[in-house]
This record gives sequence, structure tokens and C-alpha cells, in this order.
Amino acid sequence: MDKDLIGKDVHLKLPCKLCHQGDDSIVSRERAHKGLVRKPSDNLQKCAMCHKKITETYGKSLHYTSAGQRNGVRPRFSTAEFKAFEEKVFEKSCRSCHASCGDCHVKSPPVSGIGLGLIRGHKFVKKDEGKTCAFCHGGRVYPEFTGEFGGSPDVHYQKGMMCMDCHRKAEMHGDGTAYKSKMEVKDRPSCTNCHKLAKSPKLYARAAHEGHRDKVTCYGCHSSGQYRDCSDCHGGHSKSSSAFRLGLNPRDRKKLTTLRLIPTVRDTFAPAGLKMEHFDALPNYWDSPVHNIRKRTDRTRNCDTCHVEKTGFLTKEQLIRDGSTANSRLICPIRPITQ
Repeated sequence: MDKDLIGKDVHLKLPCKLCHQGDDSIVSRERAHKGLVRKPSDNLQKCAMCHKKITETYGKSLHYTSAGQRNGVRPRFSTAEFKAFEEKVFEKSCRSCHASCGDCHVKSPPVSGIGLGLIRGHKFVKKDEGKTCAFCHGGRVYPEFTGEFGGSPDVHYQKGMMCMDCHRKAEMHGDGTAYKSKMEVKDRPSCTNCHKLAKSPKLYARAAHEGHRDKVTCYGCHSSGQYRDCSDCHGGHSKSSSAFRLGLNPRDRKKLTTLRLIPTVRDTFAPAGLKMEHFDALPNYWDSPVHNIRKRTDRTRNCDTCHVEKTGFLTKEQLIRDGSTANSRLICPIRPITQ
């Protein structure tokens, strides 16, 4: 606790025991802290005492429920297996990624048992992406965004933008709908919210965008380079790696996009007694909204990079070993330019 904050933050004008319980009438430290609640915001009703409207929507948000992880893998299991997955794996592992109010506004959440502690001496901060967003999303997204991974920083980061400039407060707190995944969120960030392609002053830029409209995602051309794959969260079967892959979007196979490897193999959940009876229902490569965007890349400079050299395209030889048979359906038969 930073004593200088007492009296300055409206939350700290309230008695500690209102949120943390304990007994402030006892001098003995041990007895006063008996029954102490270290993370009161794990119970949303604590925050609801003052922030009722926000907690009502946040309780259904993807950040709180982790429903995206739960529903993302569901098609691989039979009905009976999925019930066992929820009990043996999801609640004991995946569910730990949910964020309480305090994880974003007071104390950085621990990841794999490691945390940064209080963000600013128990001050309730409005936002501090470097200590909150970065800590949970720091395995892939944040180091790509800032260039800490080793590549070029995202052009938006270089211009002074941070996470909350695109991912607004309403998205973080939820809108009261219990979405199954982020793909269902209608108002999620989109490049075209800011970049109106038809207004580009350069003819070749307008022509390139129009020619690739509904065929290639923005990331497909404007990702600056390699990005990290998911690793070490799926039973330790795969080590961290980096790559740049272009392939068909598994959610819309009419569109080319950037693909990130999800290294789930057939025996990933074997320690929990789960065989994944419908393993091949899902691919191992998923569309990835990468965060290393640049205006100019090898693909924007020269059409031949894709249409002749086929640089970065997913191939049969690159497919993950012991992966899903659905992976081969994402290989894009890129054709040379004929006019």
C-alpha cells in the first residue's frame, strides 16, 4: 500500500474490511487478518456494490467466462467427453485465465504463478495496458505489437496507439450478451473502422484493395513478418516457434488470411483420459488477427511474392505432425496473375 494514495483514491476512502473482510478493531496483525479475502473482486458482487451496471455485463463477458476457450475446442469431443473435459481440464486449467475486475484495475494477474503485483501501489487505475493486457496476452500479441519479439513494431504502436485505442471499454466490459466466442461480437475492432479504402489517394492502392476485397484479409498483406505460435498450454507437446503462414480461413474458406498454429495433437488430453473422439472435426491452424501490421511489406511491394514465389503459404510439407486431417483443406491453391 502506498500511504500517499490514502484519501486520494475514492476506493481507499472506504474501510479495508468492506472488500477484504478481516477485523479492523483488533490490533494483533494475525487476528485482524483472520478470514482475509486477498482478491475480493473474484466475487463480482463486491464490485457491484458501487458498479452494478458494469458488473452485470462483465459477468457474461468473454474475459470473465473464458467461454471462447471452452467452446473453441468443443467440437473435438463427444458429449460425454466434453463433460469430462469441463471438469478435469477446463475448470482446473483453462478457466484460470479469466480476469476479475481487480486483475485489470488493481493488481496484475499471475501467469503460471508469476505476477507483477500491484499496478500502482493499490491505486485503482483506469488502464495500464503494459501491466494488464501485456501480462495475459504477452505470450504472442503484445510482444508482436511492440516489436519485443524481434520483428518490427506494429505501425499503430509506433504512432503512439495502445490496446484500448482499438479495443474499447464496452468491448472489455461486455454488453450483457454471453457470447460463445469473440467472432460473435458484432462491434469488435475492424481495420476498416478507420481505414476507408475507397478514399486512398493512390490509384494502384485503390486497385489493389479492390482486387483483393473479400478474397484476402488485411493481415494477409499487411502483417510485417513472423509471429509466435501457441505453445506449452496444450499438454507440453510442442515448443514455442515462429512462422508466417498464409492459408484459407477455416471459418470462411473463400478468403485467404494469416494462420496461427494451435499445437493440439491427438493425445494432448490423454493424461485426463480424453481421446478426443472427433479430433479431425477442427484444424490445427486458425485465422489470426496478428498485431504486427505495417503499411508496406514484401507482399504489398511486389505481387510476385504471393502469385509466383508463393512465399509464406501453408504447404502440405509444413503441416503439424499427427495433426488434424482438416489441416489440408486450408492449403490455398494460389494462382499466377493472368492479366
